[in-house]
Amino acid sequence: MQKWVTKIMAAVMTMMMLIGMVAPASAAQTDPVLSKIEKSGKLVVGTSADYAPYEFHTTVNGKDKIVGFDISVANEIAKRLGVKLVIQEMSFDALLGAVKTGKVDMVVAGMTATPEREQEASFSEPYFVDKNVVMTLKKNANKLTNLNDLKKATLAAQLSSIQEDAAKQVDAKKVVSLKKVNDAVTQLTQGKVDGVVVPDTTADSYLGESTQFAVAKATLPGETNGSSVVMAKNATVLQSKVNNILEKHVIGAPLDKWRDEATALMNHKESFFEKYYPYFVKGTINTVGLAVIGVFFGIVLGILLALMKLSSVKPLKWFAVAYIEAVRGVPLLIQVFIVYFGTQVIGLNVSSFMAGAIAMFLNSAAYVAEIIRSGIQAVPDGQTEAARSLGFTKMQTMRYMVLPQAIKNILPALGNEFVTVIKEGSVVSVIGVGELTFQTSVVQGASFKPFIPLIISAAIYFILTFGISRLLGRFEKKMQQSDRKLI
Repeated sequence: MQKWVTKIMAAVMTMMMLIGMVAPASAAQTDPVLSKIEKSGKLVVGTSADYAPYEFHTTVNGKDKIVGFDISVANEIAKRLGVKLVIQEMSFDALLGAVKTGKVDMVVAGMTATPEREQEASFSEPYFVDKNVVMTLKKNANKLTNLNDLKKATLAAQLSSIQEDAAKQVDAKKVVSLKKVNDAVTQLTQGKVDGVVVPDTTADSYLGESTQFAVAKATLPGETNGSSVVMAKNATVLQSKVNNILEKHVIGAPLDKWRDEATALMNHKESFFEKYYPYFVKGTINTVGLAVIGVFFGIVLGILLALMKLSSVKPLKWFAVAYIEAVRGVPLLIQVFIVYFGTQVIGLNVSSFMAGAIAMFLNSAAYVAEIIRSGIQAVPDGQTEAARSLGFTKMQTMRYMVLPQAIKNILPALGNEFVTVIKEGSVVSVIGVGELTFQTSVVQGASFKPFIPLIISAAIYFILTFGISRLLGRFEKKMQQSDRKLI
């Protein structure tokens, strides 16, 4: 009997051990990021499309499209995962934050793993190795032949990139860090910097488009690392799947083919204005849209804040004062990032355009509140006393007597706020909102013409702001004429 009991206990323990071995394997079939991708049926990939031929904008069948061999890699990953690919564009320095907060599922943007970055996110095995070089003007190529020459030069690189790290190894004090490669190339062509540190493939792209550039003979210090797919720290199963896809379906012949296709698209010749005018039209529409939303809702919230600040109820007054001072004391760029990433942290998946619009009107409201408060206080006290003597309530007096006169007085200031919001809207380009400044950068990257798009963009901004100023001026004159008629 005792032998049978011993055998049964041994069998039970064996089964428990087997279950213990199988359970972790079953649990490891997915992770939070992979589950989200499978549930939504889409893979959201973050990128900075100003890095031809890795990722860049072009016109395909009359429509703007982000292309490049990195995009082909992302397409292949989405295909093998059985989901739809969604590209989310933003500035390069915002990509790690986006993958950490879950704004995107992964980043495919020619990003290289570094010890610092690996503390914040997980990286796949490298799928493409590209050495860093110094691109300069052809007339200056012979001046940068060795490391000592580089130490005397001023080098530009993209902010938060591995190229920036390489440039800083030469001389950190002489490095100009910029958000986009296009901006760095613009400074190079204008003689502001002596060279731009870029991957060899990107340098070849510029050399193929213009004879004014050359690659310096000087070799940069440090090792050459490959580009990897970036994922969140808890995406362990997704990381394993991505590594498997890269090994079997990307590295080698497929990637070579996609790179050739990207180069062919990049070198496709078309008239500049025929190819890129839709970008400026789209950017202008989005810029005006952001300004309208920012000012309209800013006025609504601004009126409320102004009335709260003038209120005798102290908690309301304190809240209004705290809000106005806090918003006016923090740069709009920081507020845009707070709204964009903060909404994701609390579980709200807000689009980049909506996040930009929210940040704009929350910011505008603080300034509008002060404009309206000063307008209300400028209305003579006799107006309020007269209204109250006629039987108007406090709310009716404010609505029918004080506010109409205040708005008439502050109309020029509100007009200036509208003009300011149009120009400040360029800040939201960092999170991928396709307003005018963002589209200008897109055209710079796709056309390899760093200066012409800036001139066109400046002209459009001037037309918008000058036109609005003239319209407001006419409106003010009509209001003044109506006042004279009443007198």
